Amino acid sequence: MAVAFIGIGTNLGNKKQSLRYTLARLSSLGRNLSCSHVYRTKPYGELNQPNFLNMAVRMTTELPPHELLTQLLRIEEELGRKRTVKWGPRTIDLDLLFYDDLVLSTETLVLPHPDLHNRVFVLQPLMDIDPDFVHPLLHKTIRELWESLTQEDYQRQEKAP
Repeated sequence: MAVAFIGIGTNLGNKKQSLRYTLARLSSLGRNLSCSHVYRTKPYGELNQPNFLNMAVRMTTELPPHELLTQLLRIEEELGRKRTVKWGPRTIDLDLLFYDDLVLSTETLVLPHPDLHNRVFVLQPLMDIDPDFVHPLLHKTIRELWESLTQEDYQRQEKAP
């Protein structure tokens, strides 16, 4: 069994319903789901869009990484995700952040997920579920990466009610 970390974001449609559906579907792909709090986050990249709800999940799975990614993309499709604008609005966004301590770079999958160490909306939820997990390339814990963020980064999000 591998341990996978998945980042989840949504800013279109019924966001809470999309999160519930996603969590139910993820539970069919593995076991031992640990879920972070849900955070309201300002957009990243393309700023002219609604705020996001973001969270992360830690799970064990027997699926190899490319198959897990295929299943994540299927969930996005089921929820009507349309990839029209990079960093644009979306009904759901599922990112495979870590898969054990695997380091991988293919045309379709890069692990660990690039630039996650600079994103509050990824690190804060990871802090909730496994602050001592070590980034396999940077050799720093999630807590150390979180602590290296700037005040400006922190102002981008708040815990959702």
